[in-house]
Amino acid sequence: MTDNNYDAIVIGAGSVGVPLSMALAGRGMRTLVLDGAAAAGQGQNKCAIGGVRASHSDPSKIKACMRSLRIFSTWKETRGDDIGWIKGGYAFPAYTRTDEAVLKDLLKVQRGLGLNIDWTGPEKMLELMPGMAPADLRGGTWSPDDGSASPLLSNYAFYRRAVGLGAAFRFGETVTRINSDGGRVTGVTTAKGSYGAKWVVNAAGAQAAAVSELAGIKVPVRPDCHEAGITEPVRRFFEPMVVDIRRSGASGNYYFYQNSEGQVVFCITPNPQIWGDDRRSTSEFLPEAARRIVALVPALADLKVRRTWRGLYPMTPDGFPIVDFPGALRGYVLSVGMCGQGFMLGPGLGEAVAAHMAGSPSDEDREILAGFSLGRKFSGQEALK
Repeated sequence: MTDNNYDAIVIGAGSVGVPLSMALAGRGMRTLVLDGAAAAGQGQNKCAIGGVRASHSDPSKIKACMRSLRIFSTWKETRGDDIGWIKGGYAFPAYTRTDEAVLKDLLKVQRGLGLNIDWTGPEKMLELMPGMAPADLRGGTWSPDDGSASPLLSNYAFYRRAVGLGAAFRFGETVTRINSDGGRVTGVTTAKGSYGAKWVVNAAGAQAAAVSELAGIKVPVRPDCHEAGITEPVRRFFEPMVVDIRRSGASGNYYFYQNSEGQVVFCITPNPQIWGDDRRSTSEFLPEAARRIVALVPALADLKVRRTWRGLYPMTPDGFPIVDFPGALRGYVLSVGMCGQGFMLGPGLGEAVAAHMAGSPSDEDREILAGFSLGRKFSGQEALK
């Protein structure tokens, strides 16, 4: 075997590709990761705000993220790296009957899959988020095992682990061709050379659709733009990620938490969505985010914002990922369309995909991928985007 032949090639060294390479190398598969950037995690990973939750509406996402949570929450203990993990939980306050009904209905699925989550009254919500506006607060759901970690520290820790297990990374190399013969993948080509492999994984994030065109397979993934911000560090005064699912003005839901360094990190979902790949910050984001957050927690009004940034969410029509092995090109793997949740999904999905590629998936591995088929109708909608 020459140096340019591998068992698997992963396109993309981000929130999905790096933990997948770690899982593949851990199974003894000779793995190469290719990325056009200068280092790992230089795409949308460094735009992520760091939330990790299993409190979703879909069984496949719940199971994948429960596995991710096990990896994040035990990483320092098992591997020694401080990735900024905080088991702060997620709190979804409800201020309307409609939101209360939605959140309570989701509990049936969430608790049925073993998720540690329950409905709690207004008093507990106010305890979790001191200073939250009490008027019309009906309570909310609370999942204490969810949390947050640093996307940059985590990605680098996963990268180091993957390298230690034997995975190779080549940066500054953009894949220009996915090679095949007789309906089966044979490798890829970049401007610097060709590499052979029996598996090629598309984990290209916001560029997933363009990369998949190289394989002759269309995927319904296109990016939309989301902005986030971070404040100065202050003494820790709350633990959970707070998610307000109401829509108002130019925003849908919004969410914020206090990270391991005491900074409050926040993000809003634009309403309507802003399609495209424009990464420039806007003048509209901070006033809208400040209006929403301060209305919910007036005490946050005095915090100084240090910076804002804009990232891309690779969206699918129904808000669920596409993780599949298309029959039209054997050996080609899709792990795309994470809809802004690649950081929390990446480690759990990586283990499940690697198990399938190694030919030894467990029942849980099969269950995790069951809902993410490329051939689905894309007719539903994720309830907790």
